[in-house]
Amino acid sequence: MSSHTTHRTPIGRAIGIGAVLSLVVGVILLAFAWPSVTAEPKDLPVGVVGPDAAVTQVEERVADEAEGAIALERYDDRDAAVAAIRTREAYGAIVLGDAPTDAPEVLIATAASPAVAQNLRGLAAELQAGIDEQVRAALPGQLQQVLADAVQAAVAQATGQGGGTQPGTPSVPEFPTVTVTVTDVVPLADSDPTGSGLAVAMFPLVLGGMLGGIAISLAVIGAMRRVAAVTAYAVAGGLVLAGILQGWFGALQGDYWLNAAAISLALAAIAAPITGLVALMGRAGIGVGAVLFVLVANPISAAAVPVQFLAEPWGAIGQWFPPGAAATLLRDLSYFPDAPTAFPWLVLAAWAAGGILLSLIGHFRTAGGAEPDAEAAHADEELVASERQSGDATDAEPEVAAGRDTAPVG
Repeated sequence: MSSHTTHRTPIGRAIGIGAVLSLVVGVILLAFAWPSVTAEPKDLPVGVVGPDAAVTQVEERVADEAEGAIALERYDDRDAAVAAIRTREAYGAIVLGDAPTDAPEVLIATAASPAVAQNLRGLAAELQAGIDEQVRAALPGQLQQVLADAVQAAVAQATGQGGGTQPGTPSVPEFPTVTVTVTDVVPLADSDPTGSGLAVAMFPLVLGGMLGGIAISLAVIGAMRRVAAVTAYAVAGGLVLAGILQGWFGALQGDYWLNAAAISLALAAIAAPITGLVALMGRAGIGVGAVLFVLVANPISAAAVPVQFLAEPWGAIGQWFPPGAAATLLRDLSYFPDAPTAFPWLVLAAWAAGGILLSLIGHFRTAGGAEPDAEAAHADEELVASERQSGDATDAEPEVAAGRDTAPVG
């Protein structure tokens, strides 16, 4: 009968592990919930067009009621404001007429942000309420003037100063109807009327880049082999995801191949740094990559809300990471072809190139797999040596056969 000793985890250590894991869950919750809970518009760029006096009045009213949510920018005319919206310099604009009776127009771009578009619709309602209030304020004075004219005419008739003519019936003044109109300059597509498809697609894109980088790090040994694997994964993944998001869900618009290229570069910008970190640090690089892209970069990517909704300066910082750059690039390619896209392209390319560089640097210390250094070091050289030995053995077989043929039979 054999005795077997079971080594159990000390109770103190078990409790400590549970406590640490609870903190990890709390951090994850904060990372994902923080953008939604703390989201608040701040200095949203909105254009304004019109006479100086009217623009000044609107600026004062917005400053009093918007509480810093809107930053008005003056433009020369309506066309300039529309151009600013199409290039994503502004989320919308307020166009005021030259005459007081001209109806104002509020320009919005739902494709830029449904939340901001809703706020601007609320601003249009406030402008309408202000106009109605002005009309009501002017009504008593005009009615009083009509009544005074009627009394004066009646007195003149009674005193014989009216020339024997009967006084006419006083006419009630006609008040102009001024209605604020709302124009959606860049609306969302009919296939994605709420814009949720484009926003929701960002997290699977980040997760896909991470999973690809982790799988390649564990399964492939060799710096250049990992680079080749990441390239193949990114290209194929871009074609597949673009086909699903654009051809099936209708979340993406515009040119399919351009969208596929953007998704491919985004996948490479996430997967390549993970493989590079693993090559440089071993398995610890997987944890570093997960924290960097999921807990840091993803919450500040502004994929679901505008950059101005996040606390400063995190919204701007998020655009320097692959999730934020990819979200901005795909939205611009789908709805804003006139917007400059050089910055997000360069950000994604820089992260992809940085990941490849890390893989090459790690190759000089280890063959680059996620195994311990003692196992992974010089794995490429060992593989080449084994292949060479196999080749030498194959070349030696004819010589052995020839020796047997020439040997004497005895």
